[in-house]
Amino acid sequence: MTPAPALPLATSERIARLRAAIGERAIVLVGIMGCGKSSVGRRLANALGVPFVDADHEIETAANMTIPEIFAEHGEAYFRAGEQRVIARLLNEGTGVLATGGGAYMNPETREAIARSGISVWLKAEFDVVMMRVRRRSNRPLLQQPDPEGVMRRLIDERYPVYALADITVKSRDVPHETVVLEILDALENHLGIAAPADREESRQ
Repeated sequence: MTPAPALPLATSERIARLRAAIGERAIVLVGIMGCGKSSVGRRLANALGVPFVDADHEIETAANMTIPEIFAEHGEAYFRAGEQRVIARLLNEGTGVLATGGGAYMNPETREAIARSGISVWLKAEFDVVMMRVRRRSNRPLLQQPDPEGVMRRLIDERYPVYALADITVKSRDVPHETVVLEILDALENHLGIAAPADREESRQ
C-alpha cells in the first residue's frame, strides 16, 4: 500500500523525528466500537505519511463476508479466531496505522503481538459519545439486542480495564478529528521520549 501524503498537522521535522522513533512498529488504535478508530486512524496515517489499515475491513476481505454475516453464520468465537490471525498478519507486514475491532484487544495473544510489534493507543470515549455514534450505523452485531444501551454499558465495564493496558490513552470526544490526531502526536512524543514543546506550538499555528 502506498503511504498517503502527510497533512500539514505538524512540521516535517516533527514528523521525521516521530517516524524515526517509531521505526518498524505499527501504531495500533484500540477501543470500544464508535470511539473513532477508523476516522481518526485515517487522519493520523495521513499526518504521519504512512499507510492506514482497518482490521475489520481486512477480515471481511479475507472471509469474503461482512462481519454481521460472519457472526450470523459462524458465531463470535469463529470471528475472534479469524480476527486474531488477521491482526497478527497485519502486524507482520510492517509499519503504518492499524485500527482494530472493539473486541480485538481483549485477546491476550493479540495484546502480546501488539506489544511486540506496535504502539497501542486507546481512544477512550464516554458512554454517551459512543452511543450517539453507533446509533448511526446498523452493522454492529453485538448491539443487535433488545437493550443495546445495556449491552454497551456491559462492554464498557468489561473492556475499559483491559484497554487501559495500552501504551497511550487519548480521549475521544465530540471535537474535530484533527484535534484528537494532534493529541495522539503529542502523546507519541511523550511515550517515545522525544517531546518537543516548541514544535508542538508551531504545529498549531
